[in-house]
Amino acid sequence: MTLPPNVYDAEPIPETARAEIERLLQSGDLFRYTAPENAPVTLLERDFAAFMGVKYALAVSSCSAALFLSLKALGLPRGARVLIPAFTFAAVPSSIVHADCVPVLAEVSENYRLNIDDFAAKLDDNIDAVIISHMRGHTSDMDAIMALCQARNIPVIEDAAHSLGTTWHGQKIGTIGDVGCFSFQSYKLLNAGEGGVLITNDPDIVARAVIMSGAYEHNWKKHHAQTGEDAQALTEAFGRWQNQLPLYNLRLNNLSAAIVRSQLDEVARRVSDGRRNHDYVAARLNESPWIQVPEKLDPEDRAPDSIQFNLVGMNEDEVRAFEGAAAKHGVKVQIFGLSTDNARAFWNWQFMDMIPDLPETRAMLMKACDARLPARLQLPELDLIADALIRAAQDVMGNLRAYG
Repeated sequence: MTLPPNVYDAEPIPETARAEIERLLQSGDLFRYTAPENAPVTLLERDFAAFMGVKYALAVSSCSAALFLSLKALGLPRGARVLIPAFTFAAVPSSIVHADCVPVLAEVSENYRLNIDDFAAKLDDNIDAVIISHMRGHTSDMDAIMALCQARNIPVIEDAAHSLGTTWHGQKIGTIGDVGCFSFQSYKLLNAGEGGVLITNDPDIVARAVIMSGAYEHNWKKHHAQTGEDAQALTEAFGRWQNQLPLYNLRLNNLSAAIVRSQLDEVARRVSDGRRNHDYVAARLNESPWIQVPEKLDPEDRAPDSIQFNLVGMNEDEVRAFEGAAAKHGVKVQIFGLSTDNARAFWNWQFMDMIPDLPETRAMLMKACDARLPARLQLPELDLIADALIRAAQDVMGNLRAYG
């Protein structure tokens, strides 16, 4: 039997990175503020901001650090309540707790998107900010979300860790809210092993974030903007916040920045290939009566590197049996609500003061499956994965067809 491919290896780092990496290894110049100008981290920030079409970018040690700094940069009071979707990674509520704020969870529907009715009901006068997690690259209704938040003057942070390259009505995800946060962890579209970046068009937000990230004394002078006018606004903002804020030291290093920067030219190809792979496998899986891949929302063009699907008509024992059958066929499937101590199941976030009862999200997580599907895979490999998953469902539920 031909086994499905290894889906956990990342793509090779482009050859274009090698000269810069060798220079850094020879010089030992890994700290972002050693060079008087044009350090690799600075160049990454410049290029990433230009790529996203925004004024400012700050590269940091992780997407979690970017979320934390975004909350701190908004100047929220201690105990501020931050509304988030209940389907997200534990790092999101953790960043809120770390920022001395309180996570408030809204229901998520079986299509993995925010339940807008529940979100609207919870977006009351006690909510100080919103983080929208585009979890696993699934975009919630950003038109409705932004209208609701703007009506109440509530700032929006986009957790776009899984969504680099995704657009909504043609606008890049991460540029719709007040701040966008992205990940450079190895399973993401840009791979530095660890790392992250926040983007914004607000000079005060980025100035505060830069200082708190660890730009001590006047190192903020090594941060730049896209135009002279934006640079002047940034300089004035730094002047307002110098020595006013604590330093958390969440900087990215030059080696990681050089690795990420070399991959920016690969984004368009990775997005295109990832979308092709996802949509091909989704169409195959939807032929099974036991598997359902939710449709995207119309304004969304996705950039997926994994696939999520719901198991249909199965009880908990059958869902567990499917997980084992898929492994037997060579495909590792994570079922969010059944995988032990899963960091994406909200009831495992025991660090929260109160875990709410969210029956819609819980029901979804108990049958929602997750499988890696990197952009580098080719058609024969995709067929092996799809065949394995379809056969696993048939092993558990029999060969009943959904048609005829």
